[in-house]
Amino acid sequence: MEAAKALDDKHYRDSLSNVNKKGKRLWIFPKKPSGGYYKARSIVAWVLMALMFAGPFLKWHGHPLMLFNVLERKFIIFGFPFWPQDFAIFAVAMLTGIVFVVLFTVVWGRVFCGWVCPQTIFMEMLFRKIEYWIDGDWKQQQKLEAMPWNGEKIRKRSLKHTLFFLLSFVISNTFLAYIIGIDELSLLMKDGPLAHMGTFISLLIFTGVFYFVFAFFRELVCIIVCPYGRLQGVMLDKKSVVVTYDHVRGEPRGKMNKKEDTSHLGDCIDCNLCVNVCPTGIDIRNGIQLECINCTACIDACDDVMTKINRPKSLIRYDTVEGVEKGQKWKLSGRAIAYSSVLVILVSVLTFFIASRDDIEAVLVRTYGSTYQFQGDDKISNLYNVEFINKTFSEKQVTLKMEDDRAELVVIGDKDFLAPPGEQSKGTIMVVIPTSKVKSNRFTVPIGVYVDGEKIKTFEAGFVAPIMN
Repeated sequence: MEAAKALDDKHYRDSLSNVNKKGKRLWIFPKKPSGGYYKARSIVAWVLMALMFAGPFLKWHGHPLMLFNVLERKFIIFGFPFWPQDFAIFAVAMLTGIVFVVLFTVVWGRVFCGWVCPQTIFMEMLFRKIEYWIDGDWKQQQKLEAMPWNGEKIRKRSLKHTLFFLLSFVISNTFLAYIIGIDELSLLMKDGPLAHMGTFISLLIFTGVFYFVFAFFRELVCIIVCPYGRLQGVMLDKKSVVVTYDHVRGEPRGKMNKKEDTSHLGDCIDCNLCVNVCPTGIDIRNGIQLECINCTACIDACDDVMTKINRPKSLIRYDTVEGVEKGQKWKLSGRAIAYSSVLVILVSVLTFFIASRDDIEAVLVRTYGSTYQFQGDDKISNLYNVEFINKTFSEKQVTLKMEDDRAELVVIGDKDFLAPPGEQSKGTIMVVIPTSKVKSNRFTVPIGVYVDGEKIKTFEAGFVAPIMN
């Protein structure tokens, strides 16, 4: 009998909270949250949204503070430009980011999802607030959904979805500004859509996607699309800090009844408010679930109930499963310490790459298909192609100087190379050596690279010559 009951208690793991037995989606109407955690999350959300919407307008030395132009492979992070040639830095940065996510999840669970994730912030702090304002709290929303289409329903639905679409349009403009830059986006408004049809179509696509996600898809992003929830099953353990229900203290649950003896019951009075406020529709009392985004709405709801019935708060709280079961205080696990060590190493390597990166990347190769050439009867020359990549926002003057007394460097064209900001500059040079000073048929000659008068690199250019008797 106990085994059958235990098996039945786990049925929630075989189905989604927002899908019925026939596979039809159940629309979730979460109760409007309130409480200390909700206020704290609201402050964090408004600060992050303020930074996000202001980001495209912030500039450093005339350039965007943040830019992620995938199309032109141009990235600016906190005013620091990155180019395709910085792939090694990007690879280390991506690896560092992955390890950071793993570490954070191992130690703190899905705290990112509940506090920082753009999907949660926009959904709960913008779109859901508009919905509460127009449709009312969860009971009024259910009533509105069930009523036939009449003047009130049409008016509310039209107003809500109009605001949803306009808000999606604003978010899309901001998102696109981070990709192409605010100056490029402003041309769309100045010149009109017909003059920038590609940008306009992209804006409409982004707007449609955001509108669909926040108006209809909603929590399915967290449950179905986002892989983070599934990663929990791999990375979380009993030592991870998550939003959890203290079943030791709360069970057996039961309703309060003054006429009956309830001394044998736990602190949970089975009010179901923790379920009513959940934006993904789960029951946190069932344990850790992939649908839980650690939004803390259930903590606030439960704390409010515990206060009203004069019982201690934190029946639902941030804690570890081990802490609930054994009453132990949380501490770093060995796995978390190991991940932290790897993260420190990766951050150190990334910092080294960024600090040691040259503003000008120079490449010198012998001209393809060419060998040596005789310059008169007493000189031999080799031809080279040079290329300079300027990774800064200012024009740089590049000069090549021969650092071998026996050789002469001849620049084909201008003596100095001008490297435009963020662009490549190419040229051709010739190294000439007197025949009398050639001692072997293959050797190297040093060529110094100077940027604005400062030496940044020395090339050891390979030189080929005929076999001399």
